[in-house]
Amino acid sequence: MKTPPPSVPQTIATPTTMAVALDETLLWLCAIPSPIGEEKELCDAVAERLSRRGLAGPIRRYNNSIVVPVVRTREKGRPHVALVGHLDTVRTENGPARVEGGRIYGAGAADMKAGLAVMIAIAENAAELVACDLTLAFYAREEGPYVENELGPVLDADEDLRTVDLAVCLEPSDNRLHLGCCGAIHATVKFEGRTAHSARPWEGDNAITKAHGLLTRLAELRPIEHTIDGHVYRTVTTVTLANGGRGRNVVPDVFTLNLNHRFAPSTSLEQAQADVLALVGDGASVQFTDLSPAALPNASHPLVQKLIAVGVAGVEPKQAWTDVARFSALGIPAVNFGPGENAQAHQKNESTDCGLLFAGYRILAAWLHGMAS
Repeated sequence: MKTPPPSVPQTIATPTTMAVALDETLLWLCAIPSPIGEEKELCDAVAERLSRRGLAGPIRRYNNSIVVPVVRTREKGRPHVALVGHLDTVRTENGPARVEGGRIYGAGAADMKAGLAVMIAIAENAAELVACDLTLAFYAREEGPYVENELGPVLDADEDLRTVDLAVCLEPSDNRLHLGCCGAIHATVKFEGRTAHSARPWEGDNAITKAHGLLTRLAELRPIEHTIDGHVYRTVTTVTLANGGRGRNVVPDVFTLNLNHRFAPSTSLEQAQADVLALVGDGASVQFTDLSPAALPNASHPLVQKLIAVGVAGVEPKQAWTDVARFSALGIPAVNFGPGENAQAHQKNESTDCGLLFAGYRILAAWLHGMAS
């Protein structure tokens, strides 16, 4: 039997007017460019817009990130939920923000300004809608290295955000609930040799051919499956970049590879690093350049079960990395759920379906309203 659509309070705007308002908000967000490192204008605009609402307290700003206390009663037994989204987009080729054929086009339309639009709509209707304590976090620099991501410093500085019972990261998921996330490591592997003329290669030591053992091992690797809370996560290792050689008639003395290692939530970051070192072996040096921990699924958490019950489009493991890991590292349960189209993330001429946007809003609205029961 097909799950009926979730109900929302009748005091909220009609479905038609809310759908239009969501589309307009997403167009507004997409019309303000915010490629990674250039989030200030969008952060200013979102802060100014939400400051007009009747919030539970002043907006707290940390560089180009903000924490917005929407509802805060501190009543005993009342859940405290955070909705979390990043302001930045990748740098891709996109035309002007527009609506065509039931889709909204623009940089970040799917990843993840669709999620931001839903967050804003919920904040602007919170008085009639929200039956829990609610905090929103809009942050910068998610699309870059782990250490430059502003959510880390925001969580370090904002004590109230660290007290939430559950965080929902509105990463694009087609309104499916994506549980946990795999961890991610980037490592530069360097093979060193000695130059020589290619006519006399025996006088040198070819750094590229020294990598053959590792490349063979990588070619033979198969995904390692881990079942956690009934969901399958896969550990995989991939070469994503390679660089070497000084000239077409010179034996190369240096060859570097970028290894991207993705590991299951049951594996610690330290163990994952040890696994990479064991895979590479003694023939090369390894420099870890980006270290992102994994996060457990939290499938049995009561608030997660309530979210599932209101009619998410599906429940799946998150094979990629997301910022749920930052909350998990602090002992805060977190999940991924967002209206953006996962397949559109980082695409040229990025877009998302308007129907998904409204459906995502209805699901979260029903969940937040149902906290009272």
